Amino acid sequence: MEKTKTIEGGRSKAKQIALDSMFVALTLVFTAFINIQLPSFGGAGGLIHLGNVPLLLAAMLFGKRTGALAGGLGMGLFDLLSGWAMWAPCTVITCGLMGFVVGLMNAKKTSFVMRVLSILAAVVIKITGYFIFEGFMMGNGVAAAFKSIPGNVIQVVMAGIIVLVVIKPLEKGLHAIDM
Repeated sequence: MEKTKTIEGGRSKAKQIALDSMFVALTLVFTAFINIQLPSFGGAGGLIHLGNVPLLLAAMLFGKRTGALAGGLGMGLFDLLSGWAMWAPCTVITCGLMGFVVGLMNAKKTSFVMRVLSILAAVVIKITGYFIFEGFMMGNGVAAAFKSIPGNVIQVVMAGIIVLVVIKPLEKGLHAIDM
């Protein structure tokens, strides 16, 4: 009998692909269907969405690979499939990095404090990534980039609060089914 190959977390390759795909899809759906479009105020406007919830859960529960894929591909696909295609490169890099860093920070120590710190790191990554991109791409530089900061902060902090409330029960459920 052939041995099953295992990767991150000791999961089989097939199980890992299924998990990654599920979180990419969840991130896409939560971004596309649970959102509020912000007015532009002379800049690009923005979107407050709950796509960061599955991104953060993926990273905290299943690691940096799943988190990076959920963030980069899930939100990047949203940008490509909606009217935000210009933002896709920034989204893939920024949100992929968010998922990777949150997963990395929670790989060894999954305390409440570490989770909060990783959410704060995600906020910094989101603000920095979009600030840089918007500053260069929007033509009106730093002033326009500053306008996106409140929406990005609200988006990740709101998702972080939801994740901190639901993660313990989800972990118990996952341990019960041996994930």
